[in-house]
Amino acid sequence: MTTIIVHPKDEQQLEAIKALLKTAEVSFEEENDDYDPEFVAMVLKGDEEIKAGKGSKVDVKNLWK
Repeated sequence: MTTIIVHPKDEQQLEAIKALLKTAEVSFEEENDDYDPEFVAMVLKGDEEIKAGKGSKVDVKNLWK
């Protein structure tokens, strides 16, 4: 079957689309685009560490030398 991806601009549009699909008896499923909170925390912690000078830099041009 064909998949249609819809990008509503706000919650009102999302609810209208859901109502339309229900009225037309079209089955649908929702997926949440949010990232895993643990992953987000890990990335933010890494950013803070880099700002605090705890990171190390790699010279990409001399990586294999």
